[in-house]
Amino acid sequence: MSTVTKLLHTRYRVNDLERTVAFYRDVLGLQEVRRHQSPRGSQLVFLKAPESEEQIEITHFPGSGPVQVQPDLTHLAFEVDSLDEFARRLARFGMQFSDGPTMSSGGTTFAFIDAPEGYEIELIQRGGGH
Repeated sequence: MSTVTKLLHTRYRVNDLERTVAFYRDVLGLQEVRRHQSPRGSQLVFLKAPESEEQIEITHFPGSGPVQVQPDLTHLAFEVDSLDEFARRLARFGMQFSDGPTMSSGGTTFAFIDAPEGYEIELIQRGGGH
């Protein structure tokens, strides 16, 4: 019996494609891999973190109605070298953490920021020998 072999991408539908892509590219530092229009008319942009194979698909499809993200519905988690350095990067964009930083019992520190549309982004700084 065949099973899945790896995660390829995660999709988030948004109201403002260019604003969201700019956030992921400029604030988080993701790379745009490709963009195209699907056969049904969705605008698709695929992005990835420099050290990851998995991609994020940002989709704009007005025919589905407006996007309304529920609080604490879902989030993406990214590893960072330093939350202090990332906080300084955020400040250059007029942003700050929406929650944290918080240290776990294992020494890992995490914080959250809000992406356009209300999706949460978790930033994780590994600690404790990881």
